[in-house]
Amino acid sequence: MPFPSPPRSPSGPRRRTLLASAAGAALLVGCTSRPDDSDGGTSGSPSLAERARARAARDSEGLVGQYDAVLAVHPVLTELLGPLRAQALRHAGAFGGGSSGPSAGSPTTSGAPKAGKASPSASPSASAPVPAHERDALAELAAAERALADRRAKALLDLPGELARLLASVAAAGAAHAYLLTEAAK
Repeated sequence: MPFPSPPRSPSGPRRRTLLASAAGAALLVGCTSRPDDSDGGTSGSPSLAERARARAARDSEGLVGQYDAVLAVHPVLTELLGPLRAQALRHAGAFGGGSSGPSAGSPTTSGAPKAGKASPSASPSASAPVPAHERDALAELAAAERALADRRAKALLDLPGELARLLASVAAAGAAHAYLLTEAAK
């Protein structure tokens, strides 16, 4: 009795190979930057990268304003919020902002009015009253950090390489801040 013939294998690439190749190509295209994207617009208007950088700076400055507002109402949280506020201020500086507000080494309540200049345009919740309870204030800050990190993660898909990497790094830091604030609010 003869052995059954082996199943016929299709000629050409398999489905998994094609899917892996397509995913790899998408990653390579997403991680490389084109030289014409980083130069700016041709009609004098700001490029996508410049607008994204300015928005990220405004968002970080708005977050610093929110930290200042919480610190003004709850100065006992200075030890917890001081380092997070300082990092948010450094993030604004990394995007080309951060010129307003007190120095990063002094997260005191006296800086709240100065940072308030950039807050209304960057985040509508920055002008909202701060909750009276510390836990609620921390939960509100955590929600703001989480929402900003999510917006930045979505925005980085359309940006050129170096700015996308910076935005991804700052979004990851924001997610870590949200986690720390959520844990502190428990």
